[in-house]
Amino acid sequence: MFVTGPKVAKAVTGEDISVEDLGGAIMHATKSGVAHFVCEDEEEGLDLIRKLLSFMPQNNLEEPPQTVCDDPIDRLEDELNEIIPESPNQPYDVKDIISRVVDYNDFLEVHALYAKNIIVGFAKFDGMPVGIVANQPCFLAGVLDIEASRKAARFIRFCDAFNIPIVTFVDVPGFLPGSTQEYGGIIIHGAKLMFAYGEANVPKITITLRKSYGGAHCVMSSKQLRGDLNYAWPTAEIAVMGPQGAIEVLEGKTISEIEDPKQRKEYVTKKEDEYRLKFANPYEAARYGYLDDVIEPRNTRFRIIRALRTLSTKKDPGPMKKHSNIPL
Repeated sequence: MFVTGPKVAKAVTGEDISVEDLGGAIMHATKSGVAHFVCEDEEEGLDLIRKLLSFMPQNNLEEPPQTVCDDPIDRLEDELNEIIPESPNQPYDVKDIISRVVDYNDFLEVHALYAKNIIVGFAKFDGMPVGIVANQPCFLAGVLDIEASRKAARFIRFCDAFNIPIVTFVDVPGFLPGSTQEYGGIIIHGAKLMFAYGEANVPKITITLRKSYGGAHCVMSSKQLRGDLNYAWPTAEIAVMGPQGAIEVLEGKTISEIEDPKQRKEYVTKKEDEYRLKFANPYEAARYGYLDDVIEPRNTRFRIIRALRTLSTKKDPGPMKKHSNIPL
């Protein structure tokens, strides 16, 4: 797929490129994001389409098709209590969490090869189809950039168009800094993600797993962005920024005046612990109403299913308008 082929590109720009490199399946699945799935053959493609349609209603006026499920709703996953590394900088695969809480450990990932720092896809909870959005700590630390923002926003709007509830797993250190992102319009593309979450009127359930900092916290279906039910694991840190960065800003002058390296390290550690106690923990966020509950990780499946049942009759038509003005 391409707008102009290799011969035209060669004649007009002098670029010498093959058909596959210019518009092949792998290129569109990894670089442009035009292709959502890549299959080996027609049979695999048809099976994938059948599975994809199993999560969708016949049209936008119907509810998603619910199926009979004998996977226990109160199934406990003890591994989840230990799955988050002790070090806040150590990565883990968020798909290991997703697969443990959904029905039959079955998760259909969409856009798997594009913007891998965020995961989107479909699954079921007690037979109810949902769309899942999750930061991926094992790729770019789960940071939000232009591609990830566009990918997630597109998926969220798709789910909202077909009445599919959205479950969000959050572990995001922030937006990717740097001139490349700013020149590319990260403000606009990040606003697309915020707009998509804010406008979506399907049930929205958010679970904060570890980090949720600054502007990235705001756009990841936070309570401030009209999230319906927001939960957090005890490992969650919800703050304007991480303890290390915050102490460098708040105590930078004092730290620079301490000449003894040992004393400097002890002072920094003390202040970081104090910051975690006062700000970067889920209980403070819950105290101010930004979380509905702090939950035990192994009980996540049951809490999500209970939330989906609670929100099954949600009605939020939104304001009357000709169309929304998404930040394109």
